[in-house]
Amino acid sequence: MSDPNQEFQPPPPPAIQAEPDRRRPTNLMFAGIALVVIGIVVVVLGLPMIGLIVGGIGTGAAICVLGILFFGFSFMRMPAVDNPPPKMSAVATLTGIFFEPSNVFRNLRAHPQFLAAILLAGCIDGAYSVAFTHRLTPERIINYTMDKLEDSPIKPPPEAMARARTEGVEQAKALTFQIGDFLKKVVSAFFGVAIIAGLALLGVLVFGGRMHYWQTFAVIAYVIFPVTLIQKAISFVILYLKSPDDIHPILGQQTLVYDNLGLLVSGKDHPVLWVVATSIGVLSFYRLWLTATGLREGGYKVSSGAAWGTAITIFILFLLLGIAAAAVFGSMFG
Repeated sequence: MSDPNQEFQPPPPPAIQAEPDRRRPTNLMFAGIALVVIGIVVVVLGLPMIGLIVGGIGTGAAICVLGILFFGFSFMRMPAVDNPPPKMSAVATLTGIFFEPSNVFRNLRAHPQFLAAILLAGCIDGAYSVAFTHRLTPERIINYTMDKLEDSPIKPPPEAMARARTEGVEQAKALTFQIGDFLKKVVSAFFGVAIIAGLALLGVLVFGGRMHYWQTFAVIAYVIFPVTLIQKAISFVILYLKSPDDIHPILGQQTLVYDNLGLLVSGKDHPVLWVVATSIGVLSFYRLWLTATGLREGGYKVSSGAAWGTAITIFILFLLLGIAAAAVFGSMFG
């Protein structure tokens, strides 16, 4: 029997399970503020009355917009995942996406990292853009573009065309303009991932899945990185093996990889059909499969049907945008 005179001891409180990490990425807030400040400085130095940075207005504006994007992202909390696995290092995710993508995407579900993948993809794209301009020369690229614009439905006035030819070539040769073009490719990578991630999240929800925006953002970042690396690496090789006269000054700016049915169709004679044909290729299907795999493994609860339905919907949406562009600017494909 218990001693009635013994002092009553309350039972110990139940163990409290640690709350999953839902902190806001405040580091993005400070990065965003810094980018806005840097962007404003670049814009000021690019003003015509100062002229220290050629193309500084466009470059500075792009940096400012990226800073605003980062600042807005800093208010979104990270996703909460029960019993999260240990976080993979950036090196492990960047290499593992090629050999064990499912494991990488499952880790991104709890630890949605993205910075390394987007920065590398943007830098690779920017390096290829600069190399492409040097290889084909600014004169050929700009003059070809202006010639084709004269045949398009949105033909600019002749005075603007002549000024664009002269000023465009001069700007493209400036070192600061080339650096700015490189930086704008990096900025475009962040916005491209942000837009596609928003579409992917909407698609997952429509198909009955459950996913956090940071999860879709990380998934799309690690879908774009391997595709960009493979595509640009092969394009770099072709760029210096092939004669510049045999490279298209406009279409070649995106890729020189011919792994699709576009080889069977003339872009000049059938631009719309050419766009459809180029969408049927090895890298296109690799991106489609990787997107579906990432959405299935990277969300809270996303079925295989929801993942594939979302991936195919995004594929069709961008195909339709390409068809629309081909219908309007078909002369550019010649």
